[in-house]
Formats: sequence, C-alpha cells, structure tokens
Amino acid sequence: MGEIKVSPDYNWFRSTVPLKKIIVDDDDSKIWSLYDAGPRNIRCPLIFLPPVSGTADVFFRQILALTGWGYRVIALQYPVYWDHLEFCDGFRKLLDHLQLDKVHLFGASLGGFLAQKFAEYTHKSPRVHSLILCNSFSDTSIFNQTWTANSFWLMPSFMLKKIVLGNFSSGPVDPMMADAIDFMVDRLESLGQSELASRLTLNCQNSYVEPHKIRDIPVTIMDVFDQSALSTEAKEEMYKLYPNARRAHLKTGGNFPYLCRSAEVNLYVQIHLLQFHGTKYAAIDPSMVSAEELEVQKGSLSISQEEQ
Repeated sequence: MGEIKVSPDYNWFRSTVPLKKIIVDDDDSKIWSLYDAGPRNIRCPLIFLPPVSGTADVFFRQILALTGWGYRVIALQYPVYWDHLEFCDGFRKLLDHLQLDKVHLFGASLGGFLAQKFAEYTHKSPRVHSLILCNSFSDTSIFNQTWTANSFWLMPSFMLKKIVLGNFSSGPVDPMMADAIDFMVDRLESLGQSELASRLTLNCQNSYVEPHKIRDIPVTIMDVFDQSALSTEAKEEMYKLYPNARRAHLKTGGNFPYLCRSAEVNLYVQIHLLQFHGTKYAAIDPSMVSAEELEVQKGSLSISQEEQ
C-alpha cells in the first residue's frame, strides 16, 4: 500500500512546487505552510484548507490539474491556533501578507467549517468571494465532543491520533479509496501533538455558522453518498443553511474524494469557478479561457442580472 506517496504524480508535485513557510503573527512559533502554484498575476486565487488529519499536500491532485488549466491555486497548512477567532485573525494577516484582497475557498471537513467562520468574521469587509464546502459541517455540536474540546491539549499524541482514526472508513473500500486512507494516515503521522490537539479543539469547540452574515456568497456543497464521517443530519443541515447553494454529489469517495475521486472533484471545482470567468475575481488566467467560453459566460451573467 502507500501507492500515492510513491506515485509519479506526487513526486512530480513535490519536486516542482516549493513548500513556503510564512510567519504573520507576533508569535514566531505560528508558521503557515503553503504551496502557491499557477499564474501570480491572478489576484483572487482558490485556496484549499485541509481537514484535521491533512497537510497542505493532500490537495496535490487539485494543484497539478487546476494549474495546468491556468488557475492560481494555494494549498495551506495551519499553524497551532486554539480558537476560531485566533485562526480568523491569523488567516486575515496571511492574506494581507500575500496581498490578496479576496479569495475563493475550498474547505474539506474542518477546513470547510473554518472557511465559513472566516467568511463570517470578515463579512463587514468581505475577503471571501465564494466557498466550496467538501464533506463539511456548520455546527461543531454534531460531533458530541464539545465537552472534551478543552482537554485535547492535555492528551498525548497517540490518543489524539486514535480519535482521528476512529472517523476513517473501516469497512471494505475500493483500491483508490484504500490508497487515499493510507496517504491520510501517513499525513496524520507527520503532525505533532500540539498541531493535532489544536485542530481537534477547533473541530469540536462549541461554535456554529451564522448564515445571515454570509448569505450573499456563492456556495457549492460537495458531498459523497457513501460512508463518510458526516452524518445525514449534518448534510441536511448544510442544505438548509445554504438553500441556494449548488450541489456537487459524488456517488462514492468516502472522507477524501479530492484524493480518490480527483477527476470528479476537479470538474466540480471548475464548474464552480466558471461563474467568475471574465470578472476581476476570476481565479484563472484570462489567456487560458477561450473567447467563446467568455461570451457564453457574459451572456449567462447578463441573463441572471436581468432576472434579478
């Protein structure tokens, strides 16, 4: 097993896209790690936020494909933050450092929750132009762990890893999903105690999204129909919260569709970003968009504006 780690694609990614480390807080121990790929002239890129167990490179298949099509893509790994406000403040400083006014966010699980919280946090001076929420949630109480959230920092690493692994699929899965789980287990092993404890704290600390603050942001909800860590109730809650959201359903894909169903995920990401082509918030280099596609886009935009 462990096919992904030794695959030509992954090795090509690691050898061509440098991992950058950036400090934006007064505390030097808070280091953001990120991969920034694609045309630098794009001022509204797509930023990927990983789940509890993930590192920035879990999105390498999105980075390789989307940059090949002319998109600017950034995949992040968070420093140790212990509450949502602290995370949002740090993320805002990171965007300032990268000189990015507005961004599109793709968040997986915890990453999706943090993306929503950041959109909510910056709603008076918006920094989030759109959201893609993959296997995500809007209320941490679904995990029934809000009472333990304050004690994660005390737990040893092996215990924290056991908690995370408990959410991974244990039943029979196809080979690609098995490879994805192996890769995520490997990524989990690379995280230190404080990294894991802080992410689990963010994941379970009592908090929910206030939809009225972010209702004007275009949203795509991406989820899987097979086994994942999210309950049906949590998915239904997301649909209720974003009644106008586009829905991207994958028949299978488990917890990590961006690894094991990357072609489908990449297609849904493109469809989501298509609505911004030809605007200043496009995440793609204009020279990579065909003139015909732009005309169609402008036409559909004017129709939707007339309808409004």
